[in-house]
Amino acid sequence: MKTCAIVGINWGDEGKGRIVDLLTADYDIVIRYQGGGNAGHTVINDKGKFALHLLPSGIFHDNVMNILGNGVALDPENLVKEIREVAFRGVPVTPENLKISDRASLLLPWHRDLDALEEQRLAEKKYGSTKQGIAPFYSDKYQKKTVMAGELFHPEELRQHLQELMEWKNLTLTKVYGSEPYTMDMLEKWLRDWCEPVMPYVCDTGRYLKAAKAEGKSILFEAQLGSLRDLDYGIYPYTTSSNTLAAYAPIGSGLPSLRAEEVIGVVKAYSTCVGEGPFVCEMFGEEAEKLRRAGQEYGAKTGRPRRVGPVDLVATRYGVEMQGATKIALTKLDVLSDMEKIPVCVRYRVNGEETDDFPFPTQLNKAEPVIAYADGWKCDISGIRTWEDLPEAARNYVTMIENAVGCPIAYVSVGAERESIIVRA
Repeated sequence: MKTCAIVGINWGDEGKGRIVDLLTADYDIVIRYQGGGNAGHTVINDKGKFALHLLPSGIFHDNVMNILGNGVALDPENLVKEIREVAFRGVPVTPENLKISDRASLLLPWHRDLDALEEQRLAEKKYGSTKQGIAPFYSDKYQKKTVMAGELFHPEELRQHLQELMEWKNLTLTKVYGSEPYTMDMLEKWLRDWCEPVMPYVCDTGRYLKAAKAEGKSILFEAQLGSLRDLDYGIYPYTTSSNTLAAYAPIGSGLPSLRAEEVIGVVKAYSTCVGEGPFVCEMFGEEAEKLRRAGQEYGAKTGRPRRVGPVDLVATRYGVEMQGATKIALTKLDVLSDMEKIPVCVRYRVNGEETDDFPFPTQLNKAEPVIAYADGWKCDISGIRTWEDLPEAARNYVTMIENAVGCPIAYVSVGAERESIIVRA
């Protein structure tokens, strides 16, 4: 049995979907094990360009089972819309290639409302939420105030449960935020419009995975966001509200006895960051805008411009350690092809002292980047498919990162398309 987790090493937006789409051909099952519809995985293949938010990136491959595990924030409305969108474009999504854990909790309609209301209340101190309800959802999940997908098959108990949750949540909506309350009629409509279409996909995925394990089937775990957005080990409180690390994959997948034997960490050839919070290596002005345009760095979910900077060796080394990465996939190397000199954040300066260690979150705002420069290659590398054919300066840049973070770079992406990849022996 072969198992592998594909995870983000930095702030998210590294190109995980592109790597999952590439490697899915070697696996029987792809599992999303955490997160929700608050971020996008962009995939470009023979079927077109897609921005997936909940569907696993293996959905484009025939004879592959895709699973949304119990650790996912399951938003029925967004999922149904996404299924319909990809189906309209020729990608069938049926219970034969998508299963949803009956233990996945449903993101309820008021979660998005609460997300937006709290960001509005925080004003200048906001966390930079995408307002997809993720933080309120996970907060309620840990308070045991959510509905499991399996409850959809037990309507009498479900409606009693929703009534109790609604009465509790309306207290917050009306008395804390001065917002309108929910009614059971609103929830009944939500059940009809969005939950009923999801029901054919819901099953005991734990039983399915147990059988798959016994049959020796291969499993690919797909993470959302990156190490620095992990709730426990990231740049708290500017994190997501779930665990983005490979160590959580078996728990969030539906069968905790699974293990991720290999962990492929995805790293961009430069740094990007969506949302608020410390970003030590951030570039500004025309230099930043030029890099942003070259890399088309705009959020797949929100369209908002990503913050950009040079590759950050301090943050990347920390992310590799947190993920337990065994290999790295380096993406978007081709974006740097026009640079004469390429900036690299080689360490941080904190309180006047240089360090190779990633600081505790409260100290990150005191950190300054120490920048060195690597030679550029000044030529188009997007058509190159072998390591030996890369310009020497490009190879040197890759091996510099590899040596600095202590993890082999096995894949080098030189374009967004599935085939635009260099596989190193």
